[in-house]
Amino acid sequence: MYIRLLIMISLCYVYALAEKNTEQFVKYPLKGTETIPVAKTVFKLLKGEHEKLVDLTGQNFIVVSVREEGSDGRFYAVDSDGTVWWSGTVTSGAPEFRSPSGIFHILRKKRYYMSKDFPDPYGVNNMNYMMQFTRQGHALHEGSVDWLSHGCIHIDAKDIPVLYRWSNPKTKIIITRHTYMPFAKYDLRKIYIK
Repeated sequence: MYIRLLIMISLCYVYALAEKNTEQFVKYPLKGTETIPVAKTVFKLLKGEHEKLVDLTGQNFIVVSVREEGSDGRFYAVDSDGTVWWSGTVTSGAPEFRSPSGIFHILRKKRYYMSKDFPDPYGVNNMNYMMQFTRQGHALHEGSVDWLSHGCIHIDAKDIPVLYRWSNPKTKIIITRHTYMPFAKYDLRKIYIK
């Protein structure tokens, strides 16, 4: 019993430290940061020799495990109660346009939007349901999940309206090159397997 108490106190201390340091990473994501899921709501951020734990317990967030080796090629919507309630396939940046890794927040949302850097030659909006998460223009948006992107995260047309309506500027976007499925599979089984 005493050992359990000591472990719980230690975890509370680690989570308190992580919470104290969260804002630095959320407001100013580090270039070259590696983001590793270590629990359902806890992520390890690595930048060179520096390491930080970020606990998002009690917050809404979207985890994107990009489509690269060792990743899932999926997004996971996680509610503030820690439940993974929606998931779907994604495509991410081609090797020359690699999607950034890190913990971000939504900077801007636009229901109808056309890329300024890669406009459609026919004048068609090509980034509908846009949720921008970097100042360089990276965003979650509607797009083909069969083609790699210029760095954005493409989400299927059936999934993106749901995420768009649910999210707000406080919603965190976690981009990782690691699998998140071990933390999500219990909730996903309840949703998708009857």
